[in-house]
Amino acid sequence: LMCRGLVSSASRPREDSWLKSLFVRKVDPRKDAHSNLLAKRETSSLYKLQIHNVKPEFLDAYNKLCQEVLPKIHEEKHYPCALVGTWNTWYGEQDQAVHLWRYEGGYPALNEVMNKLRQNKEFTEFRKERGNMLLSRKNQLLLEFSFWNEPVPREGPNIYELRSYQLRPGTMIEWGNYWARAIRFRQDNNEAVGGFFSQIGQLYMVHHLWAYKDLQTREDIRNAAWHKPGWDELVYYTVPLIQEMESRIMIPLKISPLQ
Repeated sequence: LMCRGLVSSASRPREDSWLKSLFVRKVDPRKDAHSNLLAKRETSSLYKLQIHNVKPEFLDAYNKLCQEVLPKIHEEKHYPCALVGTWNTWYGEQDQAVHLWRYEGGYPALNEVMNKLRQNKEFTEFRKERGNMLLSRKNQLLLEFSFWNEPVPREGPNIYELRSYQLRPGTMIEWGNYWARAIRFRQDNNEAVGGFFSQIGQLYMVHHLWAYKDLQTREDIRNAAWHKPGWDELVYYTVPLIQEMESRIMIPLKISPLQ
């Protein structure tokens, strides 16, 4: 009996560890945050994506007001920020404005700009007037993926597509690993503008920005990717990482550096 008891008690730890192995997922330890692993190291730029839903009757007035005020901030040497692009959504959410800003120098640059704008009477009046035109607004702070193109001004006319992906939490590095290869399939026609992931705001969000001559060109380029060996495999592996996705087709305003 004593021997039987010794055998039984000795086997329990092995049984417990075997059962735990069935239900406990082993996670490889990360030596760094995904923001450091995926973002561009040679730059410290921070991006802000602003999305404003405008009252339909005020869209023209909103655009006119933005075209008068935003270039003054963008071109002012004392503000360490640049307007990357500004658009109206054409297909997707209607009566919507999208603005993308770059802050050279990261969070300190963002704080500097915000502090200076609080003391700018013209901007204070602009925000007050703009506020009366809006139904809602939201923003996100973003970093660039290291493997994407740097978003630089380009001549038009172009239409722009902002593809936004809500990923499953914990899959950002996996997404980056796949898209570091996938982006090579989408460089032939210079359509890739920029790729970003969120740091503040709605988390585990990815935004891909593309430029096309028109909707038919967009269709042709996207269809051509499926004829390249390897593209279908990368799509197959990235789709399970996505919880939601959205596509906006956007038209740039006259003041947008991305035309």
